[in-house]
Amino acid sequence: MITAHLDSVNVTRGPMIAPSLLSADFARLADEAQRVADADWLHVDVMDAHFVPNLTLGLPVVEAIQRVSPVPLDCHLMIEAPERWAPGYAEAGARNVTVHAEACTDPRAVARDLRAAGALAGLAVKPGTPLEAYLDVLPEFDTLLVMTVEPGFGGQAFIPEVLPKVRQARRLVASGDLTLFVEVDGGINADTIEQAAEAGADVFVAGSAVYGADDPARAIAALRARAAAASRR
Repeated sequence: MITAHLDSVNVTRGPMIAPSLLSADFARLADEAQRVADADWLHVDVMDAHFVPNLTLGLPVVEAIQRVSPVPLDCHLMIEAPERWAPGYAEAGARNVTVHAEACTDPRAVARDLRAAGALAGLAVKPGTPLEAYLDVLPEFDTLLVMTVEPGFGGQAFIPEVLPKVRQARRLVASGDLTLFVEVDGGINADTIEQAAEAGADVFVAGSAVYGADDPARAIAALRARAAAASRR
């Protein structure tokens, strides 16, 4: 397996929209994946009812989605023991696999294993987790996912108080100290995406703002345009 890393990814393409499958119809996942064919990534939330109180889906379902998805999978693992389970999602073909900093005993090892399995490696931090504690390991990762809600459930309100972490990460990327995507997840819609883009995010997870729209393709295009305009301010 060829080791994946961000150097092989075009990071100048502009804002990326990753619709969250958590807001889709779970009885029609193949069809729901096709509805967002204009997206950049398809965000898949894996929850184990231990790290977070909710339970969603696991590797067999992700493998099935991978076979039919028209866009790369962005797997967000809200699980305990990611060192054990995360590489399987990379081996299944996910483009980006993100684990939570709070659940990792050895983040560097997880990043190394994910890359070796062919995926980009992502590190997520909860709203209350300071970024400073992980600055030394971030160079090992390709994506930083800043949670803009508490992980575990969809439909929550955006927490603007986490945006300083996004700004801090963007400054480190702009200075050349880091090379990674800055992703935000939680409460992203037509209004909040502008705040997140102005702060420096470049990947935006949107659930009901896409899957709750009559025309998901139009919703994706509108979100991308708003983010692009805000990022230029």
